[in-house]
Amino acid sequence: QVHMVESGGGSVQAGGSLRLACAASGYTRPPNCMAWFRQAPGKEREGVAAIYTDGGASYYAGSVKGRFTISVNNAKNTVYLQMNSLKPEDTAMYVCAADDPDGKWYAGLPPPNFYKYWGQGTQVAVSS
Repeated sequence: QVHMVESGGGSVQAGGSLRLACAASGYTRPPNCMAWFRQAPGKEREGVAAIYTDGGASYYAGSVKGRFTISVNNAKNTVYLQMNSLKPEDTAMYVCAADDPDGKWYAGLPPPNFYKYWGQGTQVAVSS
């Protein structure tokens, strides 16, 4: 049974940085793709970044490109999100997601229904 746990959220001033981590347990092989989503109060869940674990191809939402970096440690089945130059509009609950090891390829940032496993989330608050 796959279990995913996020860490690293917190409060930071605009312009600051945070690094999120999501550890996935229960996999016998690395998942095909791991990703970060976020959801702010009153808004829909938004894909932030995704990375394929076999070759490292990654995709980003336009709103975070150039500021956020997604990476993965396959030995630990852990995905990271380095967030720099944070803005108040980045405030949200950040949730990680992953699919099966034999998952498919998606051209671009995959939608939520691409993923099978989800974490509980970690809160990020950016003040101006």
